[in-house]
Amino acid sequence: MNFKSIFPFLAWFKLVTKDSLKADLIAGLTGAVIVLPQGVAFATIAGLPPEYGLYTAMVTPIIAALFGSSLHLVSGPTTAISIVVFSAISHHAEPGTAEFVSLTLTLTFLAGVYQLAFGLARLGAMVNFVSHTVVIGFTAGAAILIGSSQLQHITGIFIPKGESFLYTWIDLYQGIGDINFYLITIALATLVIAVLVKKISPKAPNLLIGMIVGSILAIYFKDFTNDIKLVGEIPAHLPPLSMPNFSFSTIKMLVPEAFAVALLGLIEASSISRAIATKSNQCINSNQEFIGQGMSNMLGSFMSSYAGSGSFTRSGLNYASGAKTPLSAIFAAIILMAVVLLIAPLMAYLPITAMAGVILVVAYNLIDFHHIRETLSFSVEESAVLITTFLATLFLELEFAIYLGVLLSLVLFLGKTSTPSIPTLSIDENPISGKKKLINIDEKPLKQCPQLKIIRIDMSIYFGSVNYIQKRISTIVENERINHILIVGSGINFIDLAGTEALISENNSLVKNGGGLYFVGLKAPVYEFAAKSHFIEHIGRSRFFDSKSQAIATIYKQLEREICATCPAQIFNECNAQ
Repeated sequence: MNFKSIFPFLAWFKLVTKDSLKADLIAGLTGAVIVLPQGVAFATIAGLPPEYGLYTAMVTPIIAALFGSSLHLVSGPTTAISIVVFSAISHHAEPGTAEFVSLTLTLTFLAGVYQLAFGLARLGAMVNFVSHTVVIGFTAGAAILIGSSQLQHITGIFIPKGESFLYTWIDLYQGIGDINFYLITIALATLVIAVLVKKISPKAPNLLIGMIVGSILAIYFKDFTNDIKLVGEIPAHLPPLSMPNFSFSTIKMLVPEAFAVALLGLIEASSISRAIATKSNQCINSNQEFIGQGMSNMLGSFMSSYAGSGSFTRSGLNYASGAKTPLSAIFAAIILMAVVLLIAPLMAYLPITAMAGVILVVAYNLIDFHHIRETLSFSVEESAVLITTFLATLFLELEFAIYLGVLLSLVLFLGKTSTPSIPTLSIDENPISGKKKLINIDEKPLKQCPQLKIIRIDMSIYFGSVNYIQKRISTIVENERINHILIVGSGINFIDLAGTEALISENNSLVKNGGGLYFVGLKAPVYEFAAKSHFIEHIGRSRFFDSKSQAIATIYKQLEREICATCPAQIFNECNAQ
């Protein structure tokens, strides 16, 4: 057995040099500073004590880096996963309680089991069938949900826990007279400073600086209002060991939500790793990435970490900072551990309203305005997927919103593949060289043979597309009275059993009328399957050709000479010879 398939870090460990270590250390230091405020914010979104976001940022990146395939992907707590975790567990336990934490760890373990199973089953290509539009619509909806959930901390208006998106805004409207402007000032100051620092110095820890400004303002305003609540002191120690709840009733209760978390995590990690790989010219192994994400969540659940995935912000920054190997993510986690041990007590002075301001910045950055504009401008189908996923995220259960988006994405994919392009081809002669070739008659009006129809199928012939292909062949027979049909198979990627049965049926009908189906240029794998499935035997070996000229010459002999004699097209060489 290849040890590199079990321990993938052995492959990239050979890339480590003195220069790469230095580059990875610098990138890791930058990542640690960035994830400190993010980890606290994400844990707050997930309904967990703040330290759990930091624990996740310490444990998950190390395991995912060792067992994943991307050189630059940084895993850990993310906004989208955090809000799904909150949505899933808040139905069963009070946020922030020991029971809530226990159920979250169980959810994390189950999500990791799903992800590891997908990776071991070699289902990495699965995410290719999920439109990126689903992720854009979901994250945009999640961003608005996150922002809405923080308005109570910013305004001081009381909102009952567990309120839906719609009722949250109703409560805000009804409590508008209870607004605390001191809290709004702290939140806005935190938000504005974070945004300005990002614009002035993109590499500076803008969120951390914003939180410091908010904390200073809170100290000043505490003499004017009693509504300023603090995050509280974070334990200054490394992630403690933990134990998920493995009771049958708990597992049965959380299995559906865990699948949604696993699916979203895989979509996030795969899309981010592939996006960065296009810049770094790295080939991503999706199956190995699934395994890395699964192991990080499974093992992390025993070390006080909740569900994590790839972070676009930290991964992009990791690549931009010059990281060379996954050691940068490991360095970031180790440096974060040291930082937490030193400054964790200072978090006791952080006001919740300042944290809410930071979360608003994070939520705003989730919305991909560029791709949303492009989608709404250029594609009706993708726009429908985007809007549906977005609205489902706002008004339905988040797990259902993910399933609905994925389902719509698959329906859209099947819709496209079920109606393949089937252009009609005819002979075009180059006036200079005299060479002839088959081209699409939509590109150039050409004469066609009245007895032989040449078509090209530009997609796979499978159960979803056979009905459309059969209708196309029937239209040729009924409307044009042509019974000899040559199918150019250079664009056919595969044929399944339903496809072979449909083509055999059409061929039998044509044979009764003195014609038949003919095939030229089939790809080797398609031809091999056709032979194994006895498709070639049913159609007849004499009807399969390697070259178009050979196919036309053979079929021409079966055409009716009376029609050929008076044909005005005369497009084949055989016509001129006759």
